[in-house]
Amino acid sequence: MPLDIIVTAKQVLDPETPASALRINQETHRMEAPANIPPVVNGFDENAVEAALQLREKVDGKVTVLSVGTQFAMDVIKKTLSMGADELVLVQGDGLDSLDPFATAQVLGAAIQKIGKFDLLLCGRQASDFDQAQVPLALAEVLGVPAITLAQNVDVQDNRLRVDRVMTDGYDTVESGLPALVTVSNEIGQARYPTLRGIMGASRKQPTVWSIADLGIGPESLLAKVEIRELFVPTQESACEFIDGATDEEKGINLALKLREAKLI
Repeated sequence: MPLDIIVTAKQVLDPETPASALRINQETHRMEAPANIPPVVNGFDENAVEAALQLREKVDGKVTVLSVGTQFAMDVIKKTLSMGADELVLVQGDGLDSLDPFATAQVLGAAIQKIGKFDLLLCGRQASDFDQAQVPLALAEVLGVPAITLAQNVDVQDNRLRVDRVMTDGYDTVESGLPALVTVSNEIGQARYPTLRGIMGASRKQPTVWSIADLGIGPESLLAKVEIRELFVPTQESACEFIDGATDEEKGINLALKLREAKLI
């Protein structure tokens, strides 16, 4: 049975960016990189695209990538098309990159309903910017579908979903009906590199771009349930204290007293 698969993907700061090159925008409470360091597709989302493409190779179907954001770097987000996805849908608008996880799930849910029927929804296990892993489960709640997390293998047979989940001591196998949502972990395997043919094909494809108005979402759906009050780099303090004493034995006793006072011994 051909599958209609939707994969959510997020454009994020390159996690390989040197920490010294990053700055915190105190107005938006977001990390920012220099203009000469482009963003990337979240690595776990690339794993989700890979899982979708592997499924399509087995059972046929269609892979649609969906992303929400403010300013997309087209050559970056279209990498998903270069990898082999059939369509790319972007929900774009001011402030959409600073929504909290629950508002993001509302926007994604409305976009998925506008796309239409789907059999399987794949998401990366978490995004590399805040590592919260909240959006996929909130999205499953919005859509009213079961969610399976941390997949290292995804298969569909006889209209049944079978997922091997990553565990600390091995893996767990779970089955579910369709439609369903699955979060994909990097254990599924390295995402494929775009081929020259894929890159050329992606350059000719134009993504579908929607605004919030196109989705019929009211402002009440975008109200934040979680507020970031402050984003900062923790300060590090160090001090050196010399232990006094007339003899080595006295210094040792004084050191032991200091350590006991600090509850270190």
